[in-house]
Amino acid sequence: MYYSLFEIFSIGVGPSSSHTVGPMRAAKRYLDNLKEQGFFDKVSEIDVVLYGSLALTGFGHGTVKAIVYGLMGLEAEAIDPEKPYVNAVERDKLLHLDQKKIIPFELGKNIVFEKEIFLPEHSNGMRFTAKDEKGKILLEEVYFSVGGGTIARRDEVARRIERKPYKVPYDFSSCRELIQLCDENKISISELVFANEKSIHSEEEVLNEIKKINRVMQNSIDRGMHARGILPGGLNIKRRASEIYERLEEKFRNNDVDPLMTIDWINLWGFAVAEENASGGQIVTAPTMGSAGIMPSVMRYYERFAAEKSPFSMEEGIKVFLTTASAICSLYRSNASISGAEVGCQGEVGVACSMAAAGLAAAMGGNSQQIENAAEIAMEHNLGLTCDPINGLVQVPCIERNAMGAVKAVNSARLAMKGSGEHIVSLDSVIKTMYDTGKDMNKNYKETSLGGLAVNVTNC
Repeated sequence: MYYSLFEIFSIGVGPSSSHTVGPMRAAKRYLDNLKEQGFFDKVSEIDVVLYGSLALTGFGHGTVKAIVYGLMGLEAEAIDPEKPYVNAVERDKLLHLDQKKIIPFELGKNIVFEKEIFLPEHSNGMRFTAKDEKGKILLEEVYFSVGGGTIARRDEVARRIERKPYKVPYDFSSCRELIQLCDENKISISELVFANEKSIHSEEEVLNEIKKINRVMQNSIDRGMHARGILPGGLNIKRRASEIYERLEEKFRNNDVDPLMTIDWINLWGFAVAEENASGGQIVTAPTMGSAGIMPSVMRYYERFAAEKSPFSMEEGIKVFLTTASAICSLYRSNASISGAEVGCQGEVGVACSMAAAGLAAAMGGNSQQIENAAEIAMEHNLGLTCDPINGLVQVPCIERNAMGAVKAVNSARLAMKGSGEHIVSLDSVIKTMYDTGKDMNKNYKETSLGGLAVNVTNC
């Protein structure tokens, strides 16, 4: 099933698309359903139960604040992370439901963490229950945050749908079908995606969205390069991007360069975005927030170090990059998962690396086979990557992992571009392998903080 570029790249606040943006959207959708069914004015109490991964790492990932935002009727793209919404709720024990109706609400009472219960449909489950003044249940719904900020209600998950399929001119469910459509119609992957997007939105909307996505991505790099201080959450991790940036600038001023300095810049940009995400800044899911530093970092690499060898203008190259990466992500969402709680970090950093490698290969003029090869190489060497964040925070190992993923994406694209596109392992087979690996992975290594670095690193 085809996933739109508008779904894959969405703007929100960190630190986690599945644990922050998804729950926020679920709470907002539940709120909208209360209003549509005529229950809103009768609501006297709302209870929320978080299950599995949401319960185990919810505090570190900002799930509580996300639930509050959603029940207040706030949208992820427009939220101001500097405003003390949650502090006011905690202090007053009152919730401004949809910013129109005040009800009693205690964070420790009305939001329950069921750490031992994993709902069978997905690890990221949440139940919303509204009651009237007599305690009668008005509406109860169960939602799942399935990755990248996408949500699905229980009945939708059971039918493995998140929405109705788009009616697009070029629908595809595998990379083989994607490349076959490109060959038959003599178009590139980027042109195919652009044609599909124009059948859903106006051409002007698509172009403006691409510009906005790129602008927010690049702004997150710039903010991260200059921000200082300690990241929130209790690990007392100092932001490193600003110091790395200053050292690189000093080396340039002193003409102290070395052949591998390009890698230092890629690392810097990955750090900058990942640190912004960890601090709750405005980020673009690509495909998730935990992996949001990879795509912007590789795009800036393209702009700074590779664009002059590209057959496209800068603006066209960015469009080709993003649309191609979108197609690759659509394949992972159709046939596997982008949720760390479901398949481990291979579904987040691994997919982001695969997307960025394909996008870079396309922007450098690669053919469909070379693009597939770049995406496949990137994922093949992320297989089995676990999600084991210390204290449930999107900081260790997540920040460095974004930098490493960006470097790996650039190398994957360069390897693919050195060949003709012929390769033994297809992208379809590596996607299936990733999904099978994730299903076989112990739950301790899937965004639960019950294994790996999360338990073997002493937090001083």
